[in-house]
Amino acid sequence: MPNPTSKLINVETHILSQQMLHPGASGDFTGLLNDIAFSCKIIAKEVSRAGLVDILGATDQVNIQGETVQKLDDYSNDVMLKFVGRRGQVCMLASEEMDDPVYMTSKNGSDKYIVVFDPLDGSSNIDANVSIGTIFSIYQRISRKGKPTEEDLLQPGRDLVAAGYVIYGSSTMLVYTTGAGVHGFTLDPTIGEFLLSHPDIKTPFDSGTYSVNEGRYNGWSPEIKEIVNSFKTGRAGKDLKGLGARYIGSLVADFHRNLLYGGIFMYPASESAPDGKLRLLYEAAPMAMIVENAGGYASTGYMPISDVIPEKLHQRIPLFIGSRNSVLWVEKQLTEKSKGI
Repeated sequence: MPNPTSKLINVETHILSQQMLHPGASGDFTGLLNDIAFSCKIIAKEVSRAGLVDILGATDQVNIQGETVQKLDDYSNDVMLKFVGRRGQVCMLASEEMDDPVYMTSKNGSDKYIVVFDPLDGSSNIDANVSIGTIFSIYQRISRKGKPTEEDLLQPGRDLVAAGYVIYGSSTMLVYTTGAGVHGFTLDPTIGEFLLSHPDIKTPFDSGTYSVNEGRYNGWSPEIKEIVNSFKTGRAGKDLKGLGARYIGSLVADFHRNLLYGGIFMYPASESAPDGKLRLLYEAAPMAMIVENAGGYASTGYMPISDVIPEKLHQRIPLFIGSRNSVLWVEKQLTEKSKGI
């Protein structure tokens, strides 16, 4: 009888196999990805018990984004700070929940990487048991030695060496890319391992759905209103006729569904959020790297998200992301209208 576990690949083994593609690799990067996976296992354990222990609800704190900090936000942020980069590979950690980055010091480590993360995306949905997630990305520092500089942190998404997310839903999944395909792993709670379940994910070129918060409709520009109306009515062209609406309100959950099945997620600028709502470094740039490596596209509406050079740590930006055909169509409409075409 064949061994049912003989073909199972856990995330640590998969990361090591990726390392073998680079003969000169020191193992620091591999260890860092394993640190992140380990941290997310701890967060997943607490998320699954959220209704049983006193970790639901809000704290009395407000973060740099002006948002009320949830208890699980706080917990997840502490876990990432404690376990990521503990082997000396990291010189700086930046979290959406913190005003400023944390500088790491190590006597023996390489200090060559910077990790940027949103410890718990969609945290406003925690109490309603809606899928939430952790988003992470990794840059290689530009400066040689000493304390890292602002230039090290404010790099465009095009310079990322890895990005990924973990979605805590009906099952817990880790999805990541190092620029060589996008791979998904499902956490088997019986053995505590992320096992390869979705190798080499390719997102559909065309989308069947659009995801946007239509409660913001009155605050959108006429161009955005027209685009959404076109999706509904089928006026968006022969490949984008009558898209269905699917919106969860958690970026990781909406993105994950669209990544697998095809779709476009939009969070445009509005009267209440003239610069957009989502953060470039913590959300838009890492998701752009993932979707591009799966065959999709991410745009500000006028240019690739991955080409945007950050000006500040908590910079917000409009985001259009998902199936390549749909995002390119939106970008074309907005670009032409801005030129009066």
